[in-house]
Amino acid sequence: MKRIHHACRVLGAAWMALAAASVPMPRAIAAESPPAADVAPFAAHYQANWKSINVGTSELELKPDSQPNHYVYTWTTTARGVFRILYSSDVTYKSWFAIAAKHVRPDKYRATEGSSNVSVDFDWDERRARGLSEGKPVDIKLEPGTQDLASIQVEVMLDLKNGSLPAIFHIVDKDELKDFTYSRDGTAKIRTALGEIDTVVVSSRRNGDNRVLRMWFAPSLGFIPVQAERTRDGKLEFAMRIKSLKR
Repeated sequence: MKRIHHACRVLGAAWMALAAASVPMPRAIAAESPPAADVAPFAAHYQANWKSINVGTSELELKPDSQPNHYVYTWTTTARGVFRILYSSDVTYKSWFAIAAKHVRPDKYRATEGSSNVSVDFDWDERRARGLSEGKPVDIKLEPGTQDLASIQVEVMLDLKNGSLPAIFHIVDKDELKDFTYSRDGTAKIRTALGEIDTVVVSSRRNGDNRVLRMWFAPSLGFIPVQAERTRDGKLEFAMRIKSLKR
């Protein structure tokens, strides 16, 4: 049980790391050209492995909100097997945001990880992010382009599509504003459940951290991520691979 508990803690940390990178169906689809719009609604299903063990699944869903150019992005993770003993509830990250001038501007963010809850609202007029994180007040000064742990995934997709991926992202993580370094690592053709796909490879890390997150984004699918791997000191620790996609 001690081994399982440690694996579950790593699994939870890995979900957070994947969210900070970036960042997500019942049927697979063939590769197709991305739509003309900045983003298109989609739902993607992934399998998650920790050190070659299948530990759960992850679902990404992007859908329009009630106002024009506003969207809701939800990332839900479900543990399976013995990991369900300690992660009995789904882990959910959810962001409401607008897209303006080809960039994401988050409005509010909610996260639920068991008994841990985060609720943050973005006030761009006053440039503050305020709310609660695990019962503690949050009041953070917003830097231009600041993202939350869910909206960052859509922002990276847009930046890759527009050829404008910045080197540094500011991301609200619980009650802190953290900086992550991003770099393009070239291209790769990989085998997936959707077939062979040409991808753009992006790496992300926090300064001073020995963990590196590498992601594979598919231009033919509107730069949706199809694979992600986290390594520590060069050793593979955690991986997510796409299983199906629908629009």
